[in-house]
Amino acid sequence: MHIGEVIRNAVAFDFKNSGGEIMNADSLPGTVERFFRLLHGRGIDYLLVGGIAMLGYVEGRNTEDIDVILAASDLENLPEVSVEERDTNFARGAFEGLRVDMLLTANPLFAEVRRNHATNVRFVEREVPCATVEGLLLLKLYALPSLYRSGDFARVGIYENDVAVLMEAYEPEMAPILDGLSGHVSAADLISIRDIVSDVRRRIERFRNGGGDS
Repeated sequence: MHIGEVIRNAVAFDFKNSGGEIMNADSLPGTVERFFRLLHGRGIDYLLVGGIAMLGYVEGRNTEDIDVILAASDLENLPEVSVEERDTNFARGAFEGLRVDMLLTANPLFAEVRRNHATNVRFVEREVPCATVEGLLLLKLYALPSLYRSGDFARVGIYENDVAVLMEAYEPEMAPILDGLSGHVSAADLISIRDIVSDVRRRIERFRNGGGDS
């Protein structure tokens, strides 16, 4: 899978983008390669997550940006990335017009995923350190209660679908994942996350039963 081509196509066919963004889409494959070359050249300890990481495991995901976990100190060593928004846990910026979302390791869960849930995935551009299935599930489930509270229905749908396709395709053991979240979310959020996982399991059963009752 070619990361740059995925992002180029997502930008080019998203009619919400401006004409300038769509016209510049053809330059994105080269920009993506330069971005990863920059990370490797600076010795940045990063982990690919988000939609591109999902495409390392399942088909059909669409995304216009790169999502990585890294340390805030490493971000300081990337002046080429213009940071537009930043707080303790997240930063959003751009590299030569490429959108980059950064999850910062000041958040203990993000640090744990980078440390304990990493593997190498071969893309066309290069081999890239990428979150495992379990790491992606930890991040998606961690984010969902906040997305519900903010009323972000579109992203709730995307994240729940990501969880569903990973659970259906890989059948990961969910108990350790839920246990791993327990130290990073409130008791109320953990109940919500368990309910989401239960709902997803029922969806998978319906799918495997051809849409009939389980």
